[in-house]
Amino acid sequence: MNRNSLWSLRLGFSNKQAAAIENLGIKKFLEDSFKSSFDKKVPSFLDDSPKSSEDLKELRKATKDADPEVKKKIQREGIQTNLAMKSWWIDKMREDEFPLREKMTCFWQNHYVATYQKVKVNYWVYQHNQICRTHAFGNFRELTKEIVQSNAVVRYLDNTDNRKGKINENLSRELLELFTIGIGNYSEQDVQNGAKALAGLGLGDSKAMYRKVYEDNDSITYFGKKGIFKVNEIVDIIFEQKNTPYYITRKILKWFIYDDPDEKLVTYYGDYFRKVDYEIKPLLVKIFTEEFDKDTAGSKIKNPLEFSLQLLDELHIDTKNNNFLAQFLRQQNMDLFNQPNVKGWDGGRSWLTSQVYLQRNNLAYLLTNGKALNQKVLNDNAMNPRKNNKQQEAKLDWQKGNNKEIISQLSNRLLFQVDDTSQKDFESILKYDFDENAKNADQAVLRLFNGMIKLPEFQLI
Repeated sequence: MNRNSLWSLRLGFSNKQAAAIENLGIKKFLEDSFKSSFDKKVPSFLDDSPKSSEDLKELRKATKDADPEVKKKIQREGIQTNLAMKSWWIDKMREDEFPLREKMTCFWQNHYVATYQKVKVNYWVYQHNQICRTHAFGNFRELTKEIVQSNAVVRYLDNTDNRKGKINENLSRELLELFTIGIGNYSEQDVQNGAKALAGLGLGDSKAMYRKVYEDNDSITYFGKKGIFKVNEIVDIIFEQKNTPYYITRKILKWFIYDDPDEKLVTYYGDYFRKVDYEIKPLLVKIFTEEFDKDTAGSKIKNPLEFSLQLLDELHIDTKNNNFLAQFLRQQNMDLFNQPNVKGWDGGRSWLTSQVYLQRNNLAYLLTNGKALNQKVLNDNAMNPRKNNKQQEAKLDWQKGNNKEIISQLSNRLLFQVDDTSQKDFESILKYDFDENAKNADQAVLRLFNGMIKLPEFQLI
């Protein structure tokens, strides 16, 4: 098994960076990943999206008395813009030279959930995504402060309804339970008093802002400290607690390497995270360089992004837009910008239900056979080849050799060991008399590839 291919997939979404990891070494590869830049210009598909609370008020005013068809049209336009944003993000994942930043952005965006379905303003969801991208390798404490003061999170967690005398605890509770310290490490009084500190934090222009008329400036007790606290102060207090580093360290290990990380590892890396004052970059370096040397292949089920982008890269399929892939991810319960609930995607075994596995096999069939991809085809479990026109010929890189050598080559690249039963199955596809120079050799190897990627072993990383 090629360890560089394994870590290329773990630190990105395909085998594309394997050579760079091998040539640079894991530590230098990480350094270059941390230095990677990104375009900060607001994409043109957001030109017509409301960008401030005033813009939103104007839109509401314009649609309040509009007829149903106009309202439906505005809703459709918002959904189409959101689909364009999904496609834009998938393109960044596929094209970046060092995709670790996008993989980390995806991690944070799923950690600090704020869905378009509830926020309803694409620009604010984009801002939320950009905060995750900008601070992907920064400081966890400072990132949390930025996120809690984003319009997307304030709206998603109902802090617009949180005001003195009428407290809403949603943001205060999730700040503790899901963003930082984890359930069991705080009291209900901390939740209630945290909500008082957040009262009046509502929608602003570039970020959320306090409105004096709704603020609660009474003294509170928060994790044993007394005073008049606002958002930055309560976040600082949370990060002084002894259990804060472990919740996020466990999630990072689950996102990249282990579906069920050993608690000793969680404690080990969590203690280090506290030692470096919650700086994300040194934590990632320590985790990845130390775990790189271990035999950890097969410890995590690929999420739908890892599964689908790996296939597109292996088959050299360059789609003109990523809308079909966004639809596939939604079908696989990994809808970008639209997690099922505030906890985000569950991951682990939820990525491999019988229905999800069938959908993956359908996609594998379509891609290896160069079929046109659309919503109707993705939903067609029968996979009737006569229903679909050719989209783009799949092209697989393989080194010439006999059937056993090619089976070994591909299984090594696709990151799984071949047992005796699978070996016989593969040899029944690519027979002992396989002619590497035959006219149909590429098609024969593609059939072998298609058989391999449908195995349960291929679903692991």
